[in-house]
Amino acid sequence: MVRASEFETIQRYFAPLSTNAAGAFGLSNDAAVWQPQKGHDAVITTDCMVAGVHFLADDPPSLIAGKLLAVNLSDIAAMGARPSAYTLAVAWPADIDDKWIEAFAKGLGEAQMGAGISLIGGDTVATPGPLTLSLTAFGEIPIGAALSRGGAQDGDDVYVTGTIGDAALGLKLRLGELSLDHGHDRDFLIGRYRLPQARSDFGRALPGVASAAIDISDGLLADLGHIAEQSGMDLEIQAADIPISASVQTCVDVDPALMALVFGGGDDYELAFSAPSEKAEQILTLADTTTTPVRRIGRVLNSSNVTPEVRLLDETGKAIVIDRPGFRHF
Repeated sequence: MVRASEFETIQRYFAPLSTNAAGAFGLSNDAAVWQPQKGHDAVITTDCMVAGVHFLADDPPSLIAGKLLAVNLSDIAAMGARPSAYTLAVAWPADIDDKWIEAFAKGLGEAQMGAGISLIGGDTVATPGPLTLSLTAFGEIPIGAALSRGGAQDGDDVYVTGTIGDAALGLKLRLGELSLDHGHDRDFLIGRYRLPQARSDFGRALPGVASAAIDISDGLLADLGHIAEQSGMDLEIQAADIPISASVQTCVDVDPALMALVFGGGDDYELAFSAPSEKAEQILTLADTTTTPVRRIGRVLNSSNVTPEVRLLDETGKAIVIDRPGFRHF
């Protein structure tokens, strides 16, 4: 297994990703210099991905890199901020060679170019395994404008972007727990699992429109539950209004039980948010200008419960019970 030394690896593969950030010093310093624009707050998020937990070890390294950046940019988008820079920490196991690292760095470069940001620092270490990746993203937003999970109000509408459930079914396909005859559906779903799309442009437009927001990482119902809890409000969600792709519909037509993964599967990295009903036209305009699919899926209600809840309803208004509303890390 051929792999360059730590400093050779940094200079060969990762220093080129920092050339547009003066405060990165070409990754030759122990730390970087970064500050948001005048009149802006800094928004900072960190996500860790581990082989066998958040991605499969045989996934293409370029797509693993793209996903690592996307899941962090999704957090930035959920707060309504613009991404600015990022740092990277990697623990390489012995079976990762220079060819793998080169492909990973290439994928990271393509992803950061699409986001208009640069690498400004980080760390690399060795590990007996598994491969562990940690990325910290920096964003900025006008002072006081950041969105949180705690602002939903009685009477607000609840929305989601994109389609839900693609990634969860894509993972089942990758694990051999689901089969599809149509190659297009299979490729689409696996692609959505391997490389989510951060809704950065749409997220940046939400301050002043949305009252609360979150990205869907652990599952739609679980993440909406965070909005309910932090806002002290109940959420009523219409199952029939949750947007699903044609590929998911194909799977559900064969096995209706797979809808449970739409509600709680996770890894979608779409945005879920609440907004006053009078913002409906503005939201549709934002969706159009950012070419982002958006669907209203429910409403926010005052809660009479000790613990606010998310109620999933069928077309008759009957509650749908989901045993596992989302992924738990512990």
